[in-house]
Amino acid sequence: MRRADRLFQIVQYLRGGRLVTAQTLAERLEVSTRTIYRDIADLQSTGVPIDGEAGVGYVMEEGYDLPPLMFTREEVTALVAGARLIRAFGGAGMARAAEEALVKIGAVLPDEARHKAGQVQVHAIGWRMSDDLRALIDRLEGAVDRSTRLSFAYTDQHGAATRRTVRPLGLWFWGASWTLVGWCELRDDFRMFRLDRMDALEDGLSFKPERGKRLQDFYRMMEARGDRP
Repeated sequence: MRRADRLFQIVQYLRGGRLVTAQTLAERLEVSTRTIYRDIADLQSTGVPIDGEAGVGYVMEEGYDLPPLMFTREEVTALVAGARLIRAFGGAGMARAAEEALVKIGAVLPDEARHKAGQVQVHAIGWRMSDDLRALIDRLEGAVDRSTRLSFAYTDQHGAATRRTVRPLGLWFWGASWTLVGWCELRDDFRMFRLDRMDALEDGLSFKPERGKRLQDFYRMMEARGDRP
């Protein structure tokens, strides 16, 4: 868990005037009590009204809420434009999540920033995105997240057809097409596969990260060759 997320969770656990010990917070957030003591001190230094002490517990003043999110105009534009791009060109699940993100962003922004968000004139039209392609993106993203091998028929740019078993490592969007980055067990090397050339996809066995076959190894290889994605 990121430290920013942990600090947010501590505030949520202390809301409502409840006395909570550092040990309880440490167990819930899966960190040491020393980390909780340091986080509490940092929150207090920023003005969060937390009272208490080590060995006794901590309580936060009732009615306290986190300040509204503050973004510059450029940040609002980036958030809204990014969500619209994913909504237009992402998988079905990504598109739904982007739509929900736009709603949530609008709900927590102050009035001025919410007005800025509504004025962002950056749009994306995903007219080339079929339902099948969106579903495939979601399926591949899920395989990457779960570290599950994939087997599929693949036709390369020269029309040669092969059956590949791949350790999926990531998805890249090039503006006109999506590709899957993975470790190809047929070629015993990294490969990139265009999604529109894949067919007959099947899930395989799970895999564990292995030195030389991870995404960071792929990036190092690209840097060593002077290539850019």
